Amino acid sequence: MQMQRLPHAGFDVSLICLGTMTWGEQNTEAEAHAQLDWALDNDINFIDTAEMYPVPPRGPTQGRTEQYIGTWYAKSSSKRAKTVLATKVAGPARERDWIRNGDTSLTKKNIKWACEDSLKRLQTEVIDLYQIHWPERNVAAFGTWQFDVTRERPSTPMEEQVEAMAELIKEGKIRAWGVSNETSWGVQKFCHIAERMGVAKPASIQNPYHLLNRLFEADLAETSYREQVPLLAYSPLAMGVLSGKYLKDPKASGRLTVFENFGDRYKRPIVVDAVRAYDACAKRHGLTLMELSLSYLASKPFMGAIIIGATSVAQCEEQIKAYQKPMSKELLKDLEATALCFSHPCA
Repeated sequence: MQMQRLPHAGFDVSLICLGTMTWGEQNTEAEAHAQLDWALDNDINFIDTAEMYPVPPRGPTQGRTEQYIGTWYAKSSSKRAKTVLATKVAGPARERDWIRNGDTSLTKKNIKWACEDSLKRLQTEVIDLYQIHWPERNVAAFGTWQFDVTRERPSTPMEEQVEAMAELIKEGKIRAWGVSNETSWGVQKFCHIAERMGVAKPASIQNPYHLLNRLFEADLAETSYREQVPLLAYSPLAMGVLSGKYLKDPKASGRLTVFENFGDRYKRPIVVDAVRAYDACAKRHGLTLMELSLSYLASKPFMGAIIIGATSVAQCEEQIKAYQKPMSKELLKDLEATALCFSHPCA
C-alpha cells in the first residue's frame, strides 16, 4: 500500500482510507469490526469517522460509529498503535438537537466538548487527525456550488477555532487538525491565521471529489499544493453511482435506494447520462467504471488519501483492487473529452 505524507501533521497515511459512515445504520458492530480487521490485513492504516455518524444522521444512532471503533480498539492495544485515526466535530445544521443539546456552533468550548466525547466513544487517549466537518460560516457545499451572499450569518471567528485546535494539540488530545467541505478562501485563511499565531496549520482538507464533481481541480488544487494541505477525497464513487451498479439495476441496494430523499444530487438525469458516458469510456480502454473512477483519483498529485466506504468486506476488496490501473495519455484525453459534455453534474 502506498503511503502518503501529511506535511503539517508529520505522519504518513495509507493512500486508501477506510470510511465508516455506514456503521451503526447499514452495518452491524460485527461487520464494522470485520472491515477494520480487513483494513489492517491489507496495509490500510487510515480510518476516518465523525461524531455525527452513521449517515443518514439520526438522534438514536448518533455516535454509534465511533463506539464501534472503540470496541474494536478495546479488543487489543496493538490495534490502536497500528492505525491513524481521524474524526470530525460537527458544525451547525438543522435538526441536530441531539448533538450537544443543539449547540453546534464551532466555539472553543464546543470543539473541546466534542473532542472529549469522541475520545470516550473511541476508547482512546488521542485522535490523530481532528477535523472541522463543515464550516460554520456561509459557504457553498453539499450539492451547491454558487456562493449566496444573502445567506450570510454570524459565525464563530476562525481565530477561535484555530485556538481550540492548538490547545487540544498542546493538551495531547489530538496530534493534528484538518478541515472538511471547505473552500479555497477558507483553507488559506486558516493557514494564515495559524501561521500568524505560530501554531499548527491544517494538515488536510476532506472534500468530495470524483468524476462527477471535479471542482477541486480548480483553485482548491492550487491552494492544496501551495499550502501543503493534501486532499482526503470522500465519496470517490459518488455514493456508489460510479461503481456502475445502478446502471445494471436502478433499484440496486445502496444508500440512494434504501433511504428516501437522500443524495438527490446523485439522482439527476444528467448524472445518469454522465455515468453511462464514463462507463463507455472505461470499456473503450479495457477498464471497469470503478477502475477508471478510482485510478483517476489516485493519479492526482494533490491526493492525500481516497476514502472508500462499503457495507461489506467484499466491496472493500473490489475497491482496493480497482485503484491501481495506469492512466495512459490516450485514456486521459478520452476521459477529458467525455467530461466536457457534462461539466460537474453532482456539484
